[in-house]
Amino acid sequence: MKFSATAVSGHWPALLKIVLLVLLLGYTAFLAWSAWALREAMVVQRELPVPPAAVVDSRAQLNPAAIATVLGLAAQNELVRSAEPLTLRASFVSSTGESRALLAGPDGERIYQVGESLPGGSVLRRVEITQVVLWRKGREELLPLQLAGERSLLAVKGEGPSPALKPSSLYFRPAADLRQSD
Repeated sequence: MKFSATAVSGHWPALLKIVLLVLLLGYTAFLAWSAWALREAMVVQRELPVPPAAVVDSRAQLNPAAIATVLGLAAQNELVRSAEPLTLRASFVSSTGESRALLAGPDGERIYQVGESLPGGSVLRRVEITQVVLWRKGREELLPLQLAGERSLLAVKGEGPSPALKPSSLYFRPAADLRQSD
């Protein structure tokens, strides 16, 4: 049997229909097999035992010493006295973070704010009521408040005998008691 181009061209529409039908049936069979395989895989997964969830303690214990070491801090009892040639004269502690310290050095007294560099090369790190903490050469150093045996407030001395205090002739009274003059 010989096929000629004219014989094939006459059957072309029927042959195209058969090829398309075979492709459609093949693709349908492939999709049906894929859906069956997916369902089987899901059934097998449901039958597997579920491993228990890892129990995480929400109250994980933190090691403050390790955190301080990582941040470059030292514990309170490890602070050494500063070798800076400065003396803490007064500290002004503020709850808003604008604390300052009055430091006296060879150049005189000056008020420093937290974060400022000091003449000796260290940085004012914290201001507390009775001390300041400096950051010097990679570690914290303590500069305590120097209380001399002298009084903080001194009396002002006048040049002559102090005049006796006279009672004031003006008295303050509420404005409602004052009479309006016509």
